[in-house]
Amino acid sequence: MTRLVSTAKGIGRLEDDGETVALLDLDATDIGAALQSGLDIASIATATVRDRVPMTQAQLVAPVLRPSKIWAVGYAYAGHRTEVGYAGTAEDPVIFLKAPSSVIGPGERIRFPKAAPDEVDYEGELAVVIGRRATGVPEADAYSFVAGFTICNDVSARDVQKGRVPGRAANVTAAKSFDTFTPMGPALATLDEFADPDDLHLRTWVAGELRQDARTSQLIHPVPALVSYLSRQTTLEPGDVIATGTPAGVGHKRGLFLRSGDEVRIEIEGIGTLVNTCA
Repeated sequence: MTRLVSTAKGIGRLEDDGETVALLDLDATDIGAALQSGLDIASIATATVRDRVPMTQAQLVAPVLRPSKIWAVGYAYAGHRTEVGYAGTAEDPVIFLKAPSSVIGPGERIRFPKAAPDEVDYEGELAVVIGRRATGVPEADAYSFVAGFTICNDVSARDVQKGRVPGRAANVTAAKSFDTFTPMGPALATLDEFADPDDLHLRTWVAGELRQDARTSQLIHPVPALVSYLSRQTTLEPGDVIATGTPAGVGHKRGLFLRSGDEVRIEIEGIGTLVNTCA
């Protein structure tokens, strides 16, 4: 499996079980920018190596620093629907947009907004990165438009989302678009060697406590269905991101909101571990 990373010194390919970063001879600053420039994921992954550095010396940034859009899916797992008491009956996915300016990379701090610092929650999610322009894509062809997978934390200010902040209407996009509210990384894993890209183990820890433990095969709408559906809503551009939704185990129904100093660690098999600390 090829795992690509974006670093402060350009795009790299992970080698030696992730202990080495092979920096690639590409002009783009990050994987998203390379896709947006017209390169396909195979050309990026096989580019000439210009240098090698230990992973401990590489400063990782988000695989896609500025996607043109981030589509996100709500109520994506049956267990999550049960825990939050969701009673919707729509057959289509529940979707919303997040601001691209909310993206941060591995190791960067999640900052609580002054407007709503008290009910900040985590959501560990599988994220899909689009590899080429997609409009009206049939579900059977969807994976041919996917560059790979990464990990996303769909951080949410629940009081903004639910309309509990005086003077503010309930607004899901605003609740999830504050600066630093979309940690992403650490790598983009290509699809070629996943034994089953529709069945990956996802786990989330907060302050060392395991909070979420699920498999992506439990998604109500699998990745190909989401890509197809969203491509019929709007053209998906190279480097766009789809956050596929979170399983059961979020904090807000139990009052377990994030607090300053908490470390959020999200692991998805085959991709790696995304770690961010709250400030």
